[in-house]
Amino acid sequence: MRHWRIFQGVYAALMTNLLLAVACAPLLLIVLTTDPGRTWPLLVLFAPLGGPALVGAFAVLRAYESGVVKVFGNAWRASARPALATAGIATVALLVLGVDAAWAWEKPIGAVVLPIIVVAMTLIVITTLLVLVVIAERPGTRLRDAARAGVYLGVRRWYLSLFSLLVLALFQALLAARPALAIGIAASPLIYIVWANSRFTLNPFIGRTP
Repeated sequence: MRHWRIFQGVYAALMTNLLLAVACAPLLLIVLTTDPGRTWPLLVLFAPLGGPALVGAFAVLRAYESGVVKVFGNAWRASARPALATAGIATVALLVLGVDAAWAWEKPIGAVVLPIIVVAMTLIVITTLLVLVVIAERPGTRLRDAARAGVYLGVRRWYLSLFSLLVLALFQALLAARPALAIGIAASPLIYIVWANSRFTLNPFIGRTP
């Protein structure tokens, strides 16, 4: 029985990695085959695909015993609209702030503006991540309520948010250095850490959400 559960866990992790790769195929293709510095408009265009893909992965981590492909597919379909909207808004906001940061980089005002931009971008990433976890845990929650909870709890429990950001940064670095290892093996374990950490962060909200 123990060996069977281990096999289930390994299968769920590997299959989730495959499903994530399929769901984000256009985005991964751009990252792996082009220079992101030159093809960033395409990255901006396809980045929102990561929203429902992450929701699907979070759903699998919560209930992989019900069937990885089934759970992922159902969560992806159910969350497509709100998750795409969430990721799309975040992508546009980060793009605008990135342009502002580039403009202020070598200007005297940059000493004042850049720290504010960095904080704003960090808050956007944290809030977006927490909203996607809420969508996976409580699909009927309004995005406005999820965003409010994400901002409040993400800031209140900043140490947990920082940990999630560090894990995401590790995955990004691994993806850049060893794409096959990052996508084929490391994605699910690292996403699990982020998901579990985010669930704990959101516990005061999702624990009382009907």
